[in-house]
Amino acid sequence: MAYVIGDSCIACGNCKETCPVGAVSEGDIYSIDAGTCIECGACAADCPVEAIKPE
Repeated sequence: MAYVIGDSCIACGNCKETCPVGAVSEGDIYSIDAGTCIECGACAADCPVEAIKPE
C-alpha cells in the first residue's frame, strides 16, 4: 500500500529529500507516485505536519 500526501501538506520538501526511490513530486501539495513508492514510510516519518499516510 503506497503512501499519499494530504491537503495539510506545507510543501516543505522534507519528504522529497528523504524518499530513497524518488517517488515524491513537487507542487503546491507534493504527491507520491504509487508505482514507484516502496512503502518504506521514510517520508511519513519526516513530515513535520503528519500529512503523509498509508493509502
